[in-house]
Amino acid sequence: MPWRRAGRSGRDNRRIGPGVAISALVVALVCLAAIWPGLLARADPNAVEPVDALLGPSGAHWFGTDQLGRDVYSRVVHGARVSLFIGVGATGIALFLGCLVGMLAATCGRLVDEILMRITDVLMSFPGLLLSLLVVAVLGPSSTNAAIAIGLSGAPGFARLVRAEALVIRQAGYVRTAVTFGAGRARVHLRHVLPNAFAPLLVLALLSVGAAIIAGSSLSFLGLGPRVPTAEWGSMLAQGKDFLTISWAMAVFPGLAITVTVIAINIVGRDLQRRSEGRHPSGTF
Repeated sequence: MPWRRAGRSGRDNRRIGPGVAISALVVALVCLAAIWPGLLARADPNAVEPVDALLGPSGAHWFGTDQLGRDVYSRVVHGARVSLFIGVGATGIALFLGCLVGMLAATCGRLVDEILMRITDVLMSFPGLLLSLLVVAVLGPSSTNAAIAIGLSGAPGFARLVRAEALVIRQAGYVRTAVTFGAGRARVHLRHVLPNAFAPLLVLALLSVGAAIIAGSSLSFLGLGPRVPTAEWGSMLAQGKDFLTISWAMAVFPGLAITVTVIAINIVGRDLQRRSEGRHPSGTF
């Protein structure tokens, strides 16, 4: 019967698969490590102990030590703050600039739309990492500049999505009714169009955090991220690659931190995307 099918569909939409639950737990742990790293790792991530250099994983050092005797586990935990700062900061910058440019293109007439969209097309023609490298080369290496660079390279994608959503939503009946009753263009777009375009934006933003973490780690791997001795996953991976034959843990654990975090964020983001589009979440993930 229809009501039974509807009830079953509602239960399916509320159901969270084990893969999504585990991924959400991983994301929560990474956020906890970024906010309160001392809760998960007591050791000083920058404490140098030359006599303990290049030790393998043990009860005293769960992930081993690096070439200076620093505890790799503590550095991985503390590195979550910088990596997540770059990922979330870059996504926030891209979201803000994308909303601004997209709304201007949708509301300020054909000429402005054409100019802004052609600029967006030019920026999107560059590979994101190449554009980020260019911006960091101008601003200088740091975690803040890395977030700015990655945010600028990601803004065109948000701008196109905001513009497309705004053009569709402003044709809706309630928007036309508001215009009929005398609501101004700016009021209509700020009060009706932009809030209703935010659902797909937030899903894209969550998915973009993972991509931004990878981009930030790539910049740090190339020496364009935060300065040493700041713990950051990409820079730790760059240091560890030189000691793979002596101490594999130096590179493996920071690499796993990047991989697991990005996969978990993407799984949670894809699940939210399916739910926002009204599709049934996967039974497994």
